Amino acid sequence: MPDQSARRSPARTTAALLLTLTTVAVTGVVTLTSVRSYTPSPLERTDAEVVADTLPRLAFVRSALDGGAGADMQALFPEGYFFTHALYGLTWLSVAQRAPERRDEALAEARWTLERLSSPEGTAPFPADAVPAHGVFHAGWSTWLRGRLVAAAGGARAAPEEMAALDAAAEELAAAFETSIADGTPFLSAYPGQAWPVDSVVAMAALRLRDHLAGEDRYALLFRTWMTQVRTRLDPVTGLIPHRVDAVDGRVLQGARATSQSLLLRFLFEIDPEWAAADYTVFRELFASDTAMLPGVREHPRGDDSPGDVDSGPLVLGLSASASTVAIADAVLAGDAPTAAALTGLAEAAGMAVEWGGERRYLGGVLPVGDAFLMWALATTPAVPAHVPAAPAATVSPWWRLPWHALTLLPTAALLWWTVRLWRPPRRPRPAPA
Repeated sequence: MPDQSARRSPARTTAALLLTLTTVAVTGVVTLTSVRSYTPSPLERTDAEVVADTLPRLAFVRSALDGGAGADMQALFPEGYFFTHALYGLTWLSVAQRAPERRDEALAEARWTLERLSSPEGTAPFPADAVPAHGVFHAGWSTWLRGRLVAAAGGARAAPEEMAALDAAAEELAAAFETSIADGTPFLSAYPGQAWPVDSVVAMAALRLRDHLAGEDRYALLFRTWMTQVRTRLDPVTGLIPHRVDAVDGRVLQGARATSQSLLLRFLFEIDPEWAAADYTVFRELFASDTAMLPGVREHPRGDDSPGDVDSGPLVLGLSASASTVAIADAVLAGDAPTAAALTGLAEAAGMAVEWGGERRYLGGVLPVGDAFLMWALATTPAVPAHVPAAPAATVSPWWRLPWHALTLLPTAALLWWTVRLWRPPRRPRPAPA
């Protein structure tokens, strides 16, 4: 008769099966995460490869917007509706720049986006009686989108009606800047009594794009005056453009922060590439992660461990997810290949993207505005051709993935050890001594 004492109990067998399934799942996730950390950055891909990677992202965001994601994102922060739509349209226009055969589709989607931004839902969060209308945030981004649309359509002659609309929007912005500078500040307000310099940088980039498309220097004097005024109101600690200023006189209320700095740098490259390159170098030195396994971007300069807020969202080890995402665009425009590669790898490893039905979504698709920021950053293309000074030497260690791999492998190794243990036959009891 078989020895019953050496048989595995049903409970032990069930536990072994469950642990095996868990081990397989965890091993799969860890392996996928490790592989995705080596995802090539946009600087390492051809235009065709970037477009192929972007299209399923666009498909998801459009599907999410059709399902009401704009309103959902608006419930999370004041510009949620606007950003999700605007970044969708802008990403399509970057696709058109990289793949001209997609131009007609891109133009249709960008025009749809502009309609949504001008709708009651798109303007509701912003002050209707502001100058410019709805404040500099709405006006600046909308004008920038119009400019990119005209560029994608083939220029001013190819899209005369849209160029006329761009001219009108630019004139309104320029007049507002001239009045504001005369009154004592180069920074326009986004909301009554509230001004964030990043919004004015976006608006100035839109004016620069308008001049480029028209082949004119209509706003050249305004650019010089504005930049001179901004340089007298820099953050005294970092020397960078500040995060928040007084709406009346433009004095610094809060120094540079990554949430706004990463975004404004992308547009500063369009206005003054040399200034942008210099500030990018400082930004990279002061805001780079000080955690070896995470090559992201700190919300506050090194040494400042202030918590996050509504602008930054939750911070992880001092790092801002939104700033780390947008900084990919900065690295691309700066030609900073090591940083672009590290930030792209981090985003892909941490985002846990899933693709099905031709749609690619991150974190289960629960935050479409995050998907929109990432696809916009990865598809970034310069609007105004210019020489950008070479990026300085790399500050990202090529070995940043090693501690990441080590930490992800530890739970896998532990699970494997327990799984093997449970499947091993139980030891037979030793016979009692005679």
